[in-house]
Amino acid sequence: MENWLSELLKGGALLNRNQSCIMKRILLAGITLLLARHVSAQQNHQFDPPWNQPPAAGVNFTVPGVDNIPDLYGDITDPQLVIFFAGNQFMCLDSLLASFKKAYPQYQRIFVETLPPGILADQIKQGSLTMGNLRITTQPDVYAAGKTRMTEMTPYMSTTAAYAYNQLSLMVYKGNPKNIHGLTDLRQQGIRISMPNPAWEGIGRQIETAYKKAGGEELLQAVMQAKTKDSSTYLTRIHHRESPLRILYQESDVAPVWSSEVIYQNMLGHPVEEIVIPEKENIRATYMIGQLKKAPHPKAAEDFIKFIKSAEGKRIYRMYGFQTE
Repeated sequence: MENWLSELLKGGALLNRNQSCIMKRILLAGITLLLARHVSAQQNHQFDPPWNQPPAAGVNFTVPGVDNIPDLYGDITDPQLVIFFAGNQFMCLDSLLASFKKAYPQYQRIFVETLPPGILADQIKQGSLTMGNLRITTQPDVYAAGKTRMTEMTPYMSTTAAYAYNQLSLMVYKGNPKNIHGLTDLRQQGIRISMPNPAWEGIGRQIETAYKKAGGEELLQAVMQAKTKDSSTYLTRIHHRESPLRILYQESDVAPVWSSEVIYQNMLGHPVEEIVIPEKENIRATYMIGQLKKAPHPKAAEDFIKFIKSAEGKRIYRMYGFQTE
């Protein structure tokens, strides 16, 4: 009896030691997972905008993922020129504004917004915009957007002119892990798409046209209806920020974008690749610029439009992947 009890106690002690080891391993694994998540959370901002060069300031307080405001530029206080650019032209701003200020040194305080063209159009009509806790009532001198949107805004414009062109491409992560070759591949199960919402982004309507060219109504419905319903198509509100980030953080597998957007991400050294869309499936977008009838600084607006149509303005746009002829 004593021998049996002794063996039982020894077994219990051994079991307790084994349980203790198991608990220690579970605890260690949990700590490791938490640390990994913390490191991942830090790393998940490595590609975050702003991607442009910030202006000089007494204090620079930019917190990636929290306070960065990448689509508002320059001097909002007492500006000498205010420009509302359709957002997918943001990459041109550093070079464009530097060259403009050099050519026209009388304009040094410039404020620019690069939000989706539909949002900018509504801001012009309504007279203000709220972003987070910030209310902006600054009125634009110049508005630049696609041809269709500019035609809709004709009652607000005094002059308009075409100045640049663009085409569509597919953006994928470096190495093209899902082996995507064209638009028709987007109907496949398991392909996650970052798609501009046609409700606010003009490019969305252009991409829908490309879907129809490539795969007819069937492809359009697959991407915009079935895959939206099962959440494998994600509809963006500001594609020129969301789509590159979703590819870079591998939250989406493919994003239809303007060709210039893939070129710019490559210029930044970000790990993305371009899948070229054939001419027969593609579209050619026309960018137009105009002066507002109620422009607070009409002479500055006139000078800027003249500059963007100049040889130097066209050179800058070509440098970032746009066409000018």
